[in-house]
Amino acid sequence: MSATLYRDIQQFYDASSKLWEDIWGEHMHHGYYGVDGKTKKERRQAQIDLIEELLKWSQVDTATNILDVGCGIGGSTLYLANKYQANATGITLSPVQADRAKERARGLGLGERVNFQVANALEMPFADNSFDLVWSLESGEHMPDKVKFLQECHRVLKPGGKLIMVTWCHRPTDNSPLTAEEQKQLQEIYRVYCLPYVISLPEYQAIASQLPLYNLRTDDWSQAVAPFWNVVIDSAITPQAIWGLLCSGWTTIQGALSLGLMQRGYETGLIRFGLVCGNK
Repeated sequence: MSATLYRDIQQFYDASSKLWEDIWGEHMHHGYYGVDGKTKKERRQAQIDLIEELLKWSQVDTATNILDVGCGIGGSTLYLANKYQANATGITLSPVQADRAKERARGLGLGERVNFQVANALEMPFADNSFDLVWSLESGEHMPDKVKFLQECHRVLKPGGKLIMVTWCHRPTDNSPLTAEEQKQLQEIYRVYCLPYVISLPEYQAIASQLPLYNLRTDDWSQAVAPFWNVVIDSAITPQAIWGLLCSGWTTIQGALSLGLMQRGYETGLIRFGLVCGNK
């Protein structure tokens, strides 16, 4: 990961995480609104439902030692650790996120078996075969080397363990290349959200099949999660949110002003929400 990209991602989340938590809570990911995206839900419940639906889809019944790659302030990490009564580790590039996640773990009485640290997902500081569940919810889009990222997730996964990766993608391009307008829209999303690039779900499937991962499954849940961006836009237009944005700095303001980019991406089919799971 280049030093510039590393710094940009770190600074983005250092600056924006407190505002996100204050306004939207501990889960820094999409929500699930039913298979067709038409089920009305409170936004935080939709985020919990996404975790539960992912676990159901990937057929996770138990876990004893979990790694959350791109853990944010520990929303998924703590939820999974509590659900499975497991040990868990979360990694992030943001010291602000790691410190807040540790604080939240202590507050929930999970500090003894849940750990958070600043680490690069492309060079994880863990031994081979360390975790029986590797969970990555919306962090793959930040990775400048998608192959290396999945290789690292596979390396630290125990034989028989399960990898679940959920990430932003662009539409498949087998039948039609991205247009100049689509490429322009993606570049704007990359710039605002500190992304090097995204790839299509079939490309992720091809990478995963080479690791190898067995019982490999993929799916596209774009329709189920697309309403999330409308909800976030609506909730951002409040005095508390506006004041928080003003206090968070330009990168956070820029991200908020650009929420419509993702909304339009889902509407046009350019942006996709891709799922990959498999066993080592």
